[in-house]
Amino acid sequence: MLPELQAELDQLPAGQMTFLVTDQGKAFVAAGFGNLFRDWATEAGLPKGYNTHGLRKAGATRGAEAGWTDHEIAAWGGWKSPSEVQRYTRTVNRRKLAQGAVHKLTTGTAAGKPK
Repeated sequence: MLPELQAELDQLPAGQMTFLVTDQGKAFVAAGFGNLFRDWATEAGLPKGYNTHGLRKAGATRGAEAGWTDHEIAAWGGWKSPSEVQRYTRTVNRRKLAQGAVHKLTTGTAAGKPK
């Protein structure tokens, strides 16, 4: 867990497992929090389409760019299998593979290169 998140969670009353709550102090239903987040995004002047799902996808993408494995991203984001994660990391992985191929071509470090 990130230290910043742990510091926030440490401020909750003992035994409180829900930290995102409604004005009435109850746990959000999934659609309720998504709707509130969309309202916040609109109030902040963000273009349409910014939502909680986008944050999760962005987190998976950032993890892939940082070199996390598909299993690490799945654990971080709560996905059950790496195949679910690969929908979000496919582009990053292709870009990394292409960069590696260009490096091998330009430096002559490809396996089996004649001497």
